[in-house]
Amino acid sequence: MRFNILLLFVLVAISNSTYSQSTLSGRVTDTKNQPLDGAHIHIGERHALSNPAGTYELHNISNGQQRVVISYIGYSTLDTIMDIHEDVVLNAVLKLQSTQLEEVMLSESARVSKSAVVKQDVKLITLEKYSSATLGDALKEIPGVYSLKTGNSIVKPVINGLHSSRVPVLVNNVRLEDQQWGTEHAPNLDINSAGKVSVIKGASALQYGGDAIGGLVLVEPVSVLKDTLYGRSIVSLNSNGRGSSITSSLHKGAEKGWAWNAGGTFKYFGDREAPDYILSNTGNREGNFFGDVKYIADTYDLSASYSFYNATIGIASATHIGSTADLANAINSGIPAVVNPFTYNIKAPKQEIQHHLGKLNFNTDLSPFSKLALQYAFQLNHRKEFDIRRGDDRNKAALDLTLITHSIQADWKYEKDDNSLKGGVSFAMQNNEASPDTGIRPLIPNYNRTDAGAYAIAAHRFTNSFSAEAGLRYDFSHVDADKFYQKSRWTSLGYEGEFDNFIVADYGTQWLTNPTFTYNNISASLGINKQFNSNWELFANAGLAMRNPNPSELFSDGLHHSNGTIELGDLRTQKEESYKLSTTLKKQGRIFSFEVTPYANFISNFIFLKPTGAEYTIRGSFPVYQYTQNDALLTGVDFHSDVYLGKHLKYSLNMAYVHGTNRDTDEPLIDMPPFIMGNSLLYTFNDRHNSYLELNSQAVFKQNRYPNYNFYADVPQDGELVPVLVDVSTPPPGYHLLNFSSGMDFTLGKTLTSVSFTVNNIFNTSYRDYLNRQRLYTDDIGRNFILQLKFNY
Repeated sequence: MRFNILLLFVLVAISNSTYSQSTLSGRVTDTKNQPLDGAHIHIGERHALSNPAGTYELHNISNGQQRVVISYIGYSTLDTIMDIHEDVVLNAVLKLQSTQLEEVMLSESARVSKSAVVKQDVKLITLEKYSSATLGDALKEIPGVYSLKTGNSIVKPVINGLHSSRVPVLVNNVRLEDQQWGTEHAPNLDINSAGKVSVIKGASALQYGGDAIGGLVLVEPVSVLKDTLYGRSIVSLNSNGRGSSITSSLHKGAEKGWAWNAGGTFKYFGDREAPDYILSNTGNREGNFFGDVKYIADTYDLSASYSFYNATIGIASATHIGSTADLANAINSGIPAVVNPFTYNIKAPKQEIQHHLGKLNFNTDLSPFSKLALQYAFQLNHRKEFDIRRGDDRNKAALDLTLITHSIQADWKYEKDDNSLKGGVSFAMQNNEASPDTGIRPLIPNYNRTDAGAYAIAAHRFTNSFSAEAGLRYDFSHVDADKFYQKSRWTSLGYEGEFDNFIVADYGTQWLTNPTFTYNNISASLGINKQFNSNWELFANAGLAMRNPNPSELFSDGLHHSNGTIELGDLRTQKEESYKLSTTLKKQGRIFSFEVTPYANFISNFIFLKPTGAEYTIRGSFPVYQYTQNDALLTGVDFHSDVYLGKHLKYSLNMAYVHGTNRDTDEPLIDMPPFIMGNSLLYTFNDRHNSYLELNSQAVFKQNRYPNYNFYADVPQDGELVPVLVDVSTPPPGYHLLNFSSGMDFTLGKTLTSVSFTVNNIFNTSYRDYLNRQRLYTDDIGRNFILQLKFNY
């Protein structure tokens, strides 16, 4: 009831809002399109500062003629008069050490960009909101981006129905190599190290790889360009999990000379709670560090960076079942098999992950119009997965993988007038080692992989309202593995006779094999960008992408401990080929704006995990999933709109729908996101504290299109084995969640402080999400109160 009263108060406050004031917003950059963090924006007595992304908002401006001043130390000052009668966007480009404004650009009058790539950004304020959560949680703010979860601490982004190896994550221009083949392997990075996160849907960004069938996630660090020392700390307290996180960072900027960034994050959470029970063994810990140092000269810069991600994540005890009867009962009953009192302790099953990423970078101007960037990166990913073991093996990992990746790349860019050319080459060596100390045949074997690639992209602006871009990329890859196969498994998979050339030794009940695979791939993209007037813009893209099967899809052979499933790869697995068509239509208005993106993705040899039955092992009984290939077609549409209802109230609507079909069997594809619709009302107060109230709802409909992969398991009843249907296919019912957040800024001494209060799942709704890998065993988490304090100094 208290929540209903609170909601009523919010809605009444919103409905009574009548103001004759406007908001000025925009972005402040230098002539190189780099954001200027901390620029001052003044109108009368009102003022604001741009954030590290260069964006700003100045609310409650009285309508009429106003003098606008935008200043930044060492840069030209914008001093102009604007006639303001409604919300206005003003993007300012300031020139270094000049006394006059070089360029003032209202977004409505901008020339069309030469690039046809559609990039959607997650704002810094949104990243800060998810400071205690994950990158996957924050990306759900973008229409068309869903999440594939394992519990609530392992979250992977799903773009237009695709995830994992089909959605590479690039951190500071380095492709993250963190055993991303696993559906329960979340990106190994600290969201607090990001200054900006962008999503590119589809295969358009060839510069970053030719295998991004689903899209790309680009994570960029904070970049401060002026001579200043800036710090930020965020403390988040969560009721669900009874834990907290704290992150703190310092940023020393410079126009020339030395600049650096350094920061760290700690997270400590206990068991999460569903509305009706404790989700036992679902706590998590993180201790992360990130930093870089950079020397900036007139025509070049040198930088070195390092980040360390260290996490321990509990896996729900209810996902690890004893007998086949227990497994069938747990899945069919909907009641978790294990519920214990709340604890902060994390025991097996669990994951322990460490990821090191180091990078050296050199950028230089070859001429006034061309640049060269050279980069070397080193990554070491150490993943341990612990199963429930006893005796001397109690504290021994059941899966222990060390992945080392060296990569180098060179990128050249030429840009003059209406022409842009980009080209580059890349080379990478990767080694995966499965520790024999586990005493268990590893799920993923030892292997070496060598990759090389080259690309070229050309863009031209034909008129002020029309541009086109085309690109071509070639990639080479070679995989050389050493793997033991049980002879019984080798026979059951039908490898006899077909892959005898891979066998190198006979170890009694096992074959030692040396599978090798070589791939040569071509990818391409073609896109146009057409601006019809100052408000309407159209993007159209066609892309060809090829993705090689990952080690899991080729070699998996056994229990995936942290997921509680037996996974089987297939040496016959072929590379995927994707042909994607998409268009994006945008309208940017002062009162109403929207963006709609329909798409069609034809994928040959689409690889997916198919449930095939249950298998009893010495650890218990687990569902068996087999990697399978079919031709697929994914179509869908993403939609977003903003409507300003008065001067302080904004309504936003997000919708996304994916229709996935197995073209070989004419069945729906498994694990496709259901239709989702999000609504939010944001009210900003007429005060100096940037106070706001936001009400958000998420409606996730039931996925009614799914294949029937249910199977029968023999369950003992009255002394006899009786076949029992195990329902692993039927999606859970749809659900609706209501969330509330509020916040305000104030000054604490000389420190600008922000406080926010959020309630997720206000009505403590019980639900299971179709794309949560643990949905067969437990509900999702219930209500969560979050209190967050942010200090800028």
